[in-house]
Amino acid sequence: MAKRDTRKYDFKVGNKIVHSGITNDLERREDEHKQRWPKGHIVQVERATTEEAAREWEKTKQKAITPKRTK
Repeated sequence: MAKRDTRKYDFKVGNKIVHSGITNDLERREDEHKQRWPKGHIVQVERATTEEAAREWEKTKQKAITPKRTK
């Protein structure tokens, strides 16, 4: 059985989501993002999950926020 040790998160500055992703260490990842966005904070999304399920979530999240190109 796969370990549920991967967290899905949003990194926010104020109420605006500036980045979404997955990690197995929320504190480390927050520190990394704060180098770019010092006033931001990390918010865990849902419960810890398997890495495979988290990667699928990340793919669908990226599709939802990536604007479609127009010709």
